[in-house]
Amino acid sequence: MSAPKIRDVDFGDLLRLEPHGPDTYVAIVARYPWGDRLFGGQVVAQALKAAAATIEPDRFAHSLHSYFIRPGSTAEPIRFEVERLRNGRSFSTRQVVARQSAGAILNLSVSFQIREDEADAQVAALPDTLPMPDDASLPDSSWGNLIERRAVDLPADGDRPGDRLGYWIRLAADLDDDPVEHACALAFMSDAAPSRSARSPHPDFGNDLADRGKFQGASLDHAVWFHRPCRADQWHWFDTRSHGLAGGRGVVTGDVLSIDGVHVATIAQEVLLRRTRS
Repeated sequence: MSAPKIRDVDFGDLLRLEPHGPDTYVAIVARYPWGDRLFGGQVVAQALKAAAATIEPDRFAHSLHSYFIRPGSTAEPIRFEVERLRNGRSFSTRQVVARQSAGAILNLSVSFQIREDEADAQVAALPDTLPMPDDASLPDSSWGNLIERRAVDLPADGDRPGDRLGYWIRLAADLDDDPVEHACALAFMSDAAPSRSARSPHPDFGNDLADRGKFQGASLDHAVWFHRPCRADQWHWFDTRSHGLAGGRGVVTGDVLSIDGVHVATIAQEVLLRRTRS
């Protein structure tokens, strides 16, 4: 049976995991606008939800690191196998392998921590010249019925050389107050931010709609550090920056700030980027 299109799927459907034995879960897939390849952010979000299902409720994800091993297929569900690596007094660590019939498609490690009453110091801030997401001049690059996205190009500043290619992104879904669900949603959204910045140093980059067809690209690995709680159904500024290209690979980092200016997360991704050849 063909997977439902993303416009016909609620985010809650994606996070609804069915137990299949000890620390093993199965989740549905969805078909995205680009065809038969899964969206990596979906697999990361589902793997995080599987890991969280084995954790005490007083612990929250503070970081995840994932490797995309092979493209996921929309033709079958995904099986998530969780390994309980450690339960400490303050931290717990889990490893999750996501599998389909072809083999492993994702390997994710995630660390959880209890809430600690320690210093809270924020350095990142919203740029002074940043247009708000309701600015009608911003290109709308949303897709499906889950991701709302507005592209923003900012000039270089004294602290950060090079153009800043970011997005306002929010999840277009009704989420309750469960912090695990919002963390999973942020992980989902975070994979919708780096690709344009990854392409930007390439000499063939044009920063237009035709640009994507010039390149073959895929996420190789992805990391998220969760600093503070967030509401993923509200707008967040993904302030991304390329660190260059070499060997067909590019690295992008980014700060994620709420519309109120709270620094909720930091992301990093290595992207495969090859010039399309006829």
